[in-house]
Amino acid sequence: MSASTLNAASGVRSARLRVHPLAVRLWHWINAFAIVIMITSGWRIYDASPVFPGIRFPPQITLGGWLAGALQWHFAAMWLLMINFAVYILYGVMSGHFARKMTPIAPRDVVHDLGAALSFKLAHNDVTTYNAVQKLAYVGVLAAILITILAGLAIWKPVQFQELAWLFGGYDGARVVHFFGMAAIVLFLIIHLALVTLVPSTFLPMITGDAKPAGAAPQHQRSNAR
Repeated sequence: MSASTLNAASGVRSARLRVHPLAVRLWHWINAFAIVIMITSGWRIYDASPVFPGIRFPPQITLGGWLAGALQWHFAAMWLLMINFAVYILYGVMSGHFARKMTPIAPRDVVHDLGAALSFKLAHNDVTTYNAVQKLAYVGVLAAILITILAGLAIWKPVQFQELAWLFGGYDGARVVHFFGMAAIVLFLIIHLALVTLVPSTFLPMITGDAKPAGAAPQHQRSNAR
């Protein structure tokens, strides 16, 4: 292989920017899998004893078939979600991932970026950096997941975790918090998927881990320029 070929190959590799480390990608997809199971099985469990009588979920979008089956799916996914979430929090803190990607969050920046997003003027050229709205949304959904897990534990074992249940206002209060935590996560997922659809360049990096830098020329253009 000639030196020019090696240099060209090296140039192609260097033109890629690392966006998401492997640990983040693994957490993302395991978390997505676990949350979908938790939500759809949770809807079936909810229908068996609704928190709000006027709100029910169609059986076609629930998982488990019946209450016992839904509980089995829910508990299986619960352990996967909790372990995966705990590992991610430890990784995010110890590796500095949270500090680099999700801070700082300035209220002024949030207002500015939200206004730009609503007017479809928010730039998405640099997929390696989160804007203020993204930072707030990711921190918010992590908090929602944590609170929903804790409320779920209080519902599951209200005697063993009676102090936790007390913090939520008892068993019934924990069910309400659990419901609204689920609703917040579902809302995040809807917005998240909508944005990925509008900005598809953010999807592939969550699989491969890297992306082309903003303004990078295609490979054939770089070759012709030599």
